Amino acid sequence: MPTSTTTLRPLGVTGLAMALGLAAQGHASPSESSEIEIRRDPDALYCTERQLGTWFYCDPPERKPAPAPSRTSPRATLAAIGAELEELKARAILDPSPENVTSYIRFQRAQLDRSSTFADVWQRVLWQDPGLDYTLQRPVSTLGKRAWIDQRKADRDHVMAELGRRYGVFYFFSSSCGACDIFAPILKAVADRYALPVLAVSMDGGPSAIFHDYMVDSGQYERLGLGSDRQVPALVLFDSVTRRPMPIGYGILSQDEILDRVFQLTKVKSGSDF
Repeated sequence: MPTSTTTLRPLGVTGLAMALGLAAQGHASPSESSEIEIRRDPDALYCTERQLGTWFYCDPPERKPAPAPSRTSPRATLAAIGAELEELKARAILDPSPENVTSYIRFQRAQLDRSSTFADVWQRVLWQDPGLDYTLQRPVSTLGKRAWIDQRKADRDHVMAELGRRYGVFYFFSSSCGACDIFAPILKAVADRYALPVLAVSMDGGPSAIFHDYMVDSGQYERLGLGSDRQVPALVLFDSVTRRPMPIGYGILSQDEILDRVFQLTKVKSGSDF
């Protein structure tokens, strides 16, 4: 029966040195290892071998993470500044010594300087970002406001010239109403200028000196959403396409007020002017 033989290759000097080194590292006797461990850790005898635990302070103390540094919010800081200012003011009023008054004035001046810096940066930001500058939409300067008003009137007149084709106006009045006598000629001038149909409705059955073709109210006031208080004069714009009434206002209105309200109700999106 043939026997298997293993061919051994010579290790050489390097291989022999490596083998000896591994043997030296990997075959230390248990007693030597324990002695080395004890020399490395003085408490190994009590904590590792005898396992005496907490009585010999072998268990490491629990380490809690250091608390994160507290950070005061800007709103709290601002509130603290306000409180400090009020405190210094009260102290200066109740005990107006030179020191107290000086402290209040210095602190107040510092806050005024901070406010001035904020206002200056605010203005510069508006100059550089037109999307944030409200005055471009609604000018506040005399020249800009004049130009805005002129453009608005031109747009309004253009809309009013075409308004009568789709819209009409209900005018509610009473023959005994003094305000109605003042308002009726104003409304008549607007209606004639822009060919705006006006249906006059008498709340008490009496006539109108301006609108001779009128009808007596038979529930139109409430059906148009004007409530039950029967306030006159009252003006309602009516959309003949959507069949939707839009109250314009009550009392005496000027021509410009009538035109502006009609223009905004029909052509201006809510909130776009503000």
